[in-house]
Amino acid sequence: MDPIAQAFTRINRTDFLPVETRRFASEDAPLSIGYQQTNSQPSTVKAMLKLLAVHPGHRVLDVGAGSGWSSALLGSLVGDQGEVIGVERIPELVSTARAANAQQNQPWVHIRQATDGELGAPGEAPFDRILVSAMANALPEQLVEQLGEGGVMVIPVAGEMLRVRQGHRGPKITRHGKFKFVPLRED
Repeated sequence: MDPIAQAFTRINRTDFLPVETRRFASEDAPLSIGYQQTNSQPSTVKAMLKLLAVHPGHRVLDVGAGSGWSSALLGSLVGDQGEVIGVERIPELVSTARAANAQQNQPWVHIRQATDGELGAPGEAPFDRILVSAMANALPEQLVEQLGEGGVMVIPVAGEMLRVRQGHRGPKITRHGKFKFVPLRED
């Protein structure tokens, strides 16, 4: 079984949903987690994780951690030799994401309150991988700068999924289809 399929088997989406939406956990659809935010549809998350190509031992930044589900999936992929830092702007979601992740027995996954005026976690860069689960209007240079050399970021920008690979000559960007996401708050 491939590592992404294993992560989806190991990490139960239901654990990351509000009680009122748990009965829909098996549907391939985005589900409301409150505060005008969603838990992304599983097929989209799988596509993003495939593009991200996470390996054991990687340091990963999860921007827009929301329910914490993507952070937990990433934690399963990096294993106990890696680290996942999930940042989220909405304090109530930080609390519920931390609680859900505490049940997963992955102490290398950390959910943090995003710092006002800061995108990502620049003080903890560089990262091997960055996953962004919210739509940016333009590619955020602040996040590109947080990638280590050879690092990869997957981010929806202006309706299109981008894969950004940081090289010694700057980022190389490839495009991977149309997607819809909640807006990325960059303030």
